Amino acid sequence: MTYVISDIHGCYDKYKNILSKINFSEDDTLYILGDIVDRGHDGIKTLLDVAERGNVVFLKGNHDYLAYVLLMKLPDFLSENNSSEELDEMYRLWISDGGEPTIEEFLFLSESERDIVLYALKKSKISEVINVGGKTFLLSHTVPSFDKSDDYDNWTPDDYVYGEPDYEKIYFEDKYIVTGHTPTGFIDKNSLGKIWKGNNHIAIDCGAVFGNPLGCLCLDTMEEFYSD
Repeated sequence: MTYVISDIHGCYDKYKNILSKINFSEDDTLYILGDIVDRGHDGIKTLLDVAERGNVVFLKGNHDYLAYVLLMKLPDFLSENNSSEELDEMYRLWISDGGEPTIEEFLFLSESERDIVLYALKKSKISEVINVGGKTFLLSHTVPSFDKSDDYDNWTPDDYVYGEPDYEKIYFEDKYIVTGHTPTGFIDKNSLGKIWKGNNHIAIDCGAVFGNPLGCLCLDTMEEFYSD
């Protein structure tokens, strides 16, 4: 079976609960559509678990991207003489958006564990197009606004990491978009804590870090699973 989850944001217990609920095995594949780290307190712990699994595909989210850039530069921040004004501003923005728990976890890691984390963040993909059960799915953390839908071949990494989708528009007639990034309660208040589907778009960020369940979708059957 092929499963998708997104925006774990350090909710390690909810992540493990989902794996248990779907009876995740070596015959299955799990796609994580970004934002494993930040906000919650076990993002690095979750990332280390993901890095050990050969059948988990990690797609980059905006928090993962920023974490990689700034964790690589962490020695510069720790040395007052080496940090630039631009990096300082990025660092401040990261902290204000939930980066502090990630830094705290990272600093307690061994050197080898730090290398694993940085490599996992670096090698994470931007997007993936897969076929499951006769359907085509475009998987990514997010997608750009609808005015770029006709220019799909020229979508940039930033579009897949920082884009702001129009959920009321059909981007593609021949494929489904599956994204995280925007908590579903902001798309439709009746979808708070639940997976949202509409206009060939499936949004799966249920806002786990804000006290809601972590949502998981099986692409083979379209069955939904939620953490306790």
